[in-house]
Amino acid sequence: MKDVHQDPCAHCEEMMQPYLDHILTEAERVEAELHLDECEWCRRRYRFEESLRTYVRQAVTEPMPIGLKEKLAALRIPLN
Repeated sequence: MKDVHQDPCAHCEEMMQPYLDHILTEAERVEAELHLDECEWCRRRYRFEESLRTYVRQAVTEPMPIGLKEKLAALRIPLN
């Protein structure tokens, strides 16, 4: 991470989704975790992203109330 980018927080932001997806190499994962251990801003960002993913996973498993589904359908704008 450090060699490629001068701003470690910008690079951490770039690597956040791959980190959360568990697709980084071992070396990238270790480097990301070292930065998260040292940087309160990036650690807060990580916790937000992790919470957002949890919320989205829960939201997609809950059935949408019929009334809400109808209201959303009424808001659609035809693509002509």
